[in-house]
Amino acid sequence: MHDVTLISDRVEDGIRRASFLTCDAVCSSRIDIEMDGKVILKVQYTDGCHGNTQGVAALCAGRNIDEVIDRLEGIDCEGRGTSCPDQLSRALKYLK
Repeated sequence: MHDVTLISDRVEDGIRRASFLTCDAVCSSRIDIEMDGKVILKVQYTDGCHGNTQGVAALCAGRNIDEVIDRLEGIDCEGRGTSCPDQLSRALKYLK
């Protein structure tokens, strides 16, 4: 129901790059993630509340995937059952 949809997942020069479409319940439409092993290098949202998504992305950079999942999983936006941060946690679970 609130799951993300994988649209690409590839490894280039040891860096994993994955892109996901978010569910219709959130303002963002896409999340792009770059990882080196279990460390998140970069997160970029398309659409959404620009300041908030930039903040979430900046806080995730350099962190372990499990730590970020634990912190973001289940965050709800206005009773929607998910949020932009929760959508990121769902995408990261796919990449584990």
